[in-house]
Amino acid sequence: MAAMVKAERVRKRFGRHEVLKGVDLEVAPGQVCCVIGPSGSGKSTLLRCVNHLEKIDAGRLWVGGELVGYRQRGGKLYERKAAEVAEQRQDIGMVFQQFNLFPHMTALENVMEAPLRVRKEPRAVVHEAAHKLLDRVGLRPHVDKYPAQLSGGQQQRVAIARALAMRPKLMLFDEPTSALDPELVGEVLDVMRQLALDGMTMLVVTHEMAFAREVGDQLVFMDDGAVIETGAPQEVLTHPTHPRTRTFLQRVGGVTNADDRDRAAEGQPPAGP
Repeated sequence: MAAMVKAERVRKRFGRHEVLKGVDLEVAPGQVCCVIGPSGSGKSTLLRCVNHLEKIDAGRLWVGGELVGYRQRGGKLYERKAAEVAEQRQDIGMVFQQFNLFPHMTALENVMEAPLRVRKEPRAVVHEAAHKLLDRVGLRPHVDKYPAQLSGGQQQRVAIARALAMRPKLMLFDEPTSALDPELVGEVLDVMRQLALDGMTMLVVTHEMAFAREVGDQLVFMDDGAVIETGAPQEVLTHPTHPRTRTFLQRVGGVTNADDRDRAAEGQPPAGP
């Protein structure tokens, strides 16, 4: 089965700083891939490259078997026109750390906006679909409220419903719970769990290790612009093969095994390979 997302030797530079240093990654259809790593490791930049919010400097990126942002002829890449890129993005939903809702629109209107303006779908059809999506994320009583009247967790769930309104084949989540108060994190993760159960392909940058362990099919650890380790979440979190992965997991409270927990309690670094 062809990969839903495939990154091949992807590089991205901002000025003199190379943020992505030859990243390789594959996400199968229906798979949940969680990406973890320290701040500045390139996780969010990778997500932004997947939907061409950032242009890659080298390598190749495919979504659904189609090059993102480019066409290839005779071994050379040619950038797609803006309208073509916008059309590609319709198949890729993205949920950011900040909710980015239109403050002058109700929850219902926020969810309806893109299908009406971008897909030009009939208002009655969009209205019914938006109600169903808000019900799906547990917001039926709040459809007529404005973002300022909603909690952070509710706003993020509206943002998820808004992304789903375009019927994407891939969902990107860029640390969707990082801006939330701790007591609100669970309600957003519950929606994401249900999306996973429904078979949605998801690429999730997260610091929620329990979510990655429970819901993820693949766990990717990035550091300094490169993929350091990848594998099944349980395996990576319990028996990481790279010392950098072990050090990171210890520091974020995801200590991998009993020996490392004992060493952490004593203030010692994790054991070597």
